[in-house]
Amino acid sequence: MTALTAPLTRVMQARFGPSAQVTDMTRLSGGASQETWGFGLEMRSAPTRRLILRRAPFQSAAKGEAIGLVKEAHIIGAAARTGTPVPEIIHVCSPEDDLGDAFIMAHVEGQTIARKILRDETFSRARSRLAFQCGEALAKIHAVDLDSLPPDLPISHGLDQVDRYEAIYRGFDMDRPVFELALAWLRQRAPQPLPATLVHGDFRNGNLMVNPEGLAAVLDWELAHHGDPREDLGWICVNSWRFGVREKRVGGFGTLEDLLAGYQAAGGQAGEAKDLMWFQALGSFKWGIMCLIMYQAFATKADPSIERAMIGRRASEAEIDLLNLIEGRPHA
Repeated sequence: MTALTAPLTRVMQARFGPSAQVTDMTRLSGGASQETWGFGLEMRSAPTRRLILRRAPFQSAAKGEAIGLVKEAHIIGAAARTGTPVPEIIHVCSPEDDLGDAFIMAHVEGQTIARKILRDETFSRARSRLAFQCGEALAKIHAVDLDSLPPDLPISHGLDQVDRYEAIYRGFDMDRPVFELALAWLRQRAPQPLPATLVHGDFRNGNLMVNPEGLAAVLDWELAHHGDPREDLGWICVNSWRFGVREKRVGGFGTLEDLLAGYQAAGGQAGEAKDLMWFQALGSFKWGIMCLIMYQAFATKADPSIERAMIGRRASEAEIDLLNLIEGRPHA
């Protein structure tokens, strides 16, 4: 029994009737600004249903580039209408629900831990199909009608992200020659932007629910925005999301050829390979700066956790990835 059980029960009874009861509330993930809870929904003459509550506590506001959970829920609903594999949205909370910025969605069976997806025998069939399925899912995301989305989503195409992350990097007053080289390379080779689509913003291993048959659901839409669709295609190719399986360019499980075949089969137009490599390099640069942010949080004791220190040191890995990309080795 938690403090959330009573208001959540009221919401479920309003949605499903007075026999609805909330059981087995379990905190699934943490963080000061966002929570994920799993719970059971019991109703008279019906099997127990597993649901998920995602919420931001009242004292917390969405931080950084996160769009907020209510907008996230509406975007998931819009993506579902194009056939994107996503959890069913059960309820989007309003202030009178007394649950904060929150929504409730169906539980999807599967695995998100990359180490298991990339190595366990259970997912061997999934691995053979996953890159193609990811391409299909991305094409469906990029086909979402922009008029169906919240009207005030951020807009970002590519070079503006270079500007934004360079400003963060300059604020650290660090001398990192590889990042300086990457900035010059990115500016010199920036492709012309494609017409804006919905962009997931964090489509990668860790945010994909995978079952033994492949992609079950796309999760964590909190960085969704309007922008160049190639951003998503490049991001899943970033070496950091291969989790040690470097030779598989797409997420550690597949090839770029399979990703693009799925993308094109579902109606997507990916453009030239060199432009995708530019977006992959942009992703590696962004991740490197994110690692520096983590290090700074540890060094200043804003967040002295060992996790921040461990991620912070990975800035050097991003530098190696950038050098490989600059030298034309996207698989390295």
